[in-house]
Amino acid sequence: MIFLRSTASLLALSVPALIAAQQPAHHWSGTVAVVNNGSDKGAVVPVQLDLSAPTKDGSIVGTFVNGPERTASSSGTVTGSHLILRFRSFARTLEGDIQGNTLRATFSGARIKPWQVELKVDRDGKPTTTFVAAKPTADGATINGDWEIAGRSSKGESAWTMHVEPYAGNGEIRAVIQHVDGDSGALYGRFDEAAGAYRVSRFADSGGTIYALKPEADGTLLVTNLRDTAESNLARRPAEARKANLAPPTTSTEQTTVNNLAEPLHFSGPNLAGTTVSNTDAQFHGKVVIVAIGGSWCPNCHDEAPFLVELYNRYHARGLEVVDLSFEEAEQLKTPERLRSFVTKYNIPYPVLVMGTPDELNEKLPQGKNLNSWPTTFFIGRDGLVKETHAGFSGPATGEANVRLKAEVSALVERLLAQQTASR
Repeated sequence: MIFLRSTASLLALSVPALIAAQQPAHHWSGTVAVVNNGSDKGAVVPVQLDLSAPTKDGSIVGTFVNGPERTASSSGTVTGSHLILRFRSFARTLEGDIQGNTLRATFSGARIKPWQVELKVDRDGKPTTTFVAAKPTADGATINGDWEIAGRSSKGESAWTMHVEPYAGNGEIRAVIQHVDGDSGALYGRFDEAAGAYRVSRFADSGGTIYALKPEADGTLLVTNLRDTAESNLARRPAEARKANLAPPTTSTEQTTVNNLAEPLHFSGPNLAGTTVSNTDAQFHGKVVIVAIGGSWCPNCHDEAPFLVELYNRYHARGLEVVDLSFEEAEQLKTPERLRSFVTKYNIPYPVLVMGTPDELNEKLPQGKNLNSWPTTFFIGRDGLVKETHAGFSGPATGEANVRLKAEVSALVERLLAQQTASR
């Protein structure tokens, strides 16, 4: 699949409000050389980092900045010129040395090769990379609005959606790409006159990504994933895609189901305390149950978690249960600190089960049909049977799509709770 979600989505701040309100001691701007796992291919992604004033004991907070979004480190220290920032939500660390006005560091951790970071002090707080500082052309304004990107993914998709809108009123734009797994998170950038294309990107604790959006003479848009394969796909306005008889994007409820709707969905696994939790436990009997498939490595799962917590808190007293089936890498299974951080960050009150590694998904849940998206969420009625399945999650960056999804899911939960059948 070309348009992988490698970045993050919009993440809730984990830094205390007092520290977040402080003016940073320095604003840094530069690049990260992103290298893909298993490949020498990669891209240079712009990055902006705010550093708070260090405390007397050397503690410091580093915050990645993407447009109005801020993703803070969970901890950090500076000793002399040596800086270490830890981002526990994705088990990543930025470590390096400050030499004058230059910060050279390595960003490393779970699921990535080490990425090289080079930043300069930016006292004006403005990007210094040339491709986001260029002035957009008059034609560039025509890319605002909704698009469908034609392509074929390993998950069977034929198209993705993309929304582009102006940002900050200075020629900057904000874009988000939506696929069946979820979305890219908000991408920010400007027009690069030399390339004749917009370049939009983001870098946060979940990683970095960058795309080129090139307006074509026929009204289409050439979309290139510069981070991964450098392959390009044409985007059309939805109405034009229908005229060309192109398949629309796959909806979240079309992707995944179960092999037998007359059979209860079975799950069983240990929670973080080592206690086994199963669908046959008394706490789930006669309840509406949301079974969320995910992992703490998954940016879209981070987007979904606050909404699941919201649903649980709103409807639990009326009979709603939520259970998170988390699939983690082998190293994380040994010491699931990232998953513990995930639970703490979102204040998750429902069971989180450690199910195995991501490649064991279908083995652990053989009832799933075309179960291949992270996250995937099963909605189970009071009779123990699956009533609906949603693949992916439209995060806050998708705007109206996020609002619409949350309203649809809330209405679905309301309907299932209203069905009082308690027999299995």
